[in-house]
Amino acid sequence: MTSLASVTLEVDDRAAADRFYSAAFALGDRLRLRASEEPTSGFRGFTLSLVVSQPADVDALLDAAVQAGATTLKPAAKSLWGYGGVVQAPDGTIWQLASSSKKNTGPATKQVDEFVLLLGVEDVKASKQFYVEHGLAVGKSFGGKYVEFAAEGPVKLALYKRSGLAKVAGVSPDGTGSHRLAIGSDHGPFTDPDGFAWTTAPESASV
Repeated sequence: MTSLASVTLEVDDRAAADRFYSAAFALGDRLRLRASEEPTSGFRGFTLSLVVSQPADVDALLDAAVQAGATTLKPAAKSLWGYGGVVQAPDGTIWQLASSSKKNTGPATKQVDEFVLLLGVEDVKASKQFYVEHGLAVGKSFGGKYVEFAAEGPVKLALYKRSGLAKVAGVSPDGTGSHRLAIGSDHGPFTDPDGFAWTTAPESASV
């Protein structure tokens, strides 16, 4: 089974991004950075999600991110599925902070239970088939709207309709240029139908 080891964000200012992520999330080997000047604008077609145990943990991560320089796209709030909010890092990456619980059960922490990469794709069914052919097993599937893979490893992968993911993030779905993202796994390199690049090994230091 294909395992996702890390995601690499391409950033304009490597030192500034390193300071931000060390202060906001501290995800270790799961998140890596490398400098890039590839042109990009608008929605980059993906979000990263940090799933935690309780609302207080969502608030702790959101507060840390904002204090480190992030912009709030959606304030943390309760919903049908739980509690969460959305922020955009100074480098432009959109982060969803979420808990399936609506009640706190203990003191707030910044412990992350799941690190999820959500790719916004044009054709969910076609992308699902592409990834199945590249060794990923489907964990959950909801027609042409959402697919979650059961790949083992530090990073989970899911597919979402691009327009739907942008709506969840609170931004316009319009965007051009580089995704500014590389996915590190034990099965690569290749590029998927929406231009997301997979690499065989991380190419830069973790934060």
